[in-house]
Amino acid sequence: MKALLTALTIALALPAWSQNALCGPEAPCTIDGGDYHLMAPDGWDGATPLPALVFFHGFRSSGASVFRSAGLKRTFGGQGFLVIAPNGAKRPGTDIRAWPARPDVGRDDVAFTLDVVEDVARQVPLARDSVYVTGFSAGGSMAWMMACYAGERFAGFASVAGALRRPNPAPVCPTGPVRMLQIHGFADAQVPLEGRGIRDWHQGDVFESLSLVRRTNECRSNPDAISIGDPFSCREWSSCAGGGVKMCLHTGGHGLPAGWTDLALDWFMGAATEQ
Repeated sequence: MKALLTALTIALALPAWSQNALCGPEAPCTIDGGDYHLMAPDGWDGATPLPALVFFHGFRSSGASVFRSAGLKRTFGGQGFLVIAPNGAKRPGTDIRAWPARPDVGRDDVAFTLDVVEDVARQVPLARDSVYVTGFSAGGSMAWMMACYAGERFAGFASVAGALRRPNPAPVCPTGPVRMLQIHGFADAQVPLEGRGIRDWHQGDVFESLSLVRRTNECRSNPDAISIGDPFSCREWSSCAGGGVKMCLHTGGHGLPAGWTDLALDWFMGAATEQ
């Protein structure tokens, strides 16, 4: 009887999406304007506030595919993070999900993401000062969008193989300072460090993006620390008026490199230490 009462207590404490399995890694949670997926860490009691990671998928992918990443589950799930994976809007007439990651193009994805986080907070107790943002490729560009246009709403950002797409705001981001990590492949030809023009738009230049966020954070031009390692070589700007900036390159191409989750988690935990 005691065991049954304990089980019932835990079940009542759990949010609706985890009780009825209608909303989670496979089935999306729906709000006005779109949907998203969730994954809670193993062993969560249903009541303890959780830190959270918002992860933006790449072009032609989906929020559900995010949870196939063993590294994401091991690193962030293992550290007790709730993972939130918004779905990009489908291109008209197709099933292709995309993140335009440009102001005034398609759905207002910055506002949509903020709505997603608020919807999650209505279901799950969030540690609101420990919500971080990352993403890959086009999703990495969305991480930049959130940093530049809603930076004050999150504790830190990491972009993998993405950049802030043009047109860039000038002379600084509308919000900030922010804590921004850029991870990129030196041999990336899909999203080159310099970006590339595609029809009537440009992917954005990583160096321009970093320069913009350094101005936003009032960092000096040259890095405070340089490390040469395997697989990542990094440049970090820490003597800023606020936030911080770090760029880490690996020798590979367009992809999520091994070890990126540990690198991102260390960056985020640095933000938590500063709070």
